[in-house]
Amino acid sequence: MEIQHTILGLLDVRPLSGYDLKKIMAESDLFYWSGNNNQVYRSLVSLREHGLVTVETIFQESLPPRKVYSITPAGKAALREAVLAEPPLPEFRDPFLIQLFWGDALHGDELDALLARYAEEIELQIRMREERMNREPALEARSPREALLWTRIAGHNLARYQRELEWVNWVRQELNDMA
Repeated sequence: MEIQHTILGLLDVRPLSGYDLKKIMAESDLFYWSGNNNQVYRSLVSLREHGLVTVETIFQESLPPRKVYSITPAGKAALREAVLAEPPLPEFRDPFLIQLFWGDALHGDELDALLARYAEEIELQIRMREERMNREPALEARSPREALLWTRIAGHNLARYQRELEWVNWVRQELNDMA
């Protein structure tokens, strides 16, 4: 899914400023864009030019004006079309596996240290995701079905890291058994 469709989806939940959109993307595991100014604001300009979002400028005391974007009916239709598109298969390209592919060039203790560092990073990611799951969500689900989907997606990402940790520990054990 493209960043424009993601922005439409977030705006479908509730009107948001560009800053709010950037913050949600930066704090989420799901939205893989960095949420930098160029990506978000360029997308908002394009979405507005195509009539998919509207903008309201809210003036604030002692603060710069705040631009809040809302999805239009045409934006809802574009979002629906994107959601109905053929789902892409997950990507399995993993830079660590390429690195590990040449792991036989390392001494046994070097290879184990590499795998141990990787396992530590995975454990850290698991703790971070568990913490995120326990926090108040950035967006409140509009229905029990939406809440279930969002919870299962967060659980899916956590399960991927847990499975990766199981895998790296299994490889380490097999290598230790060979030594």
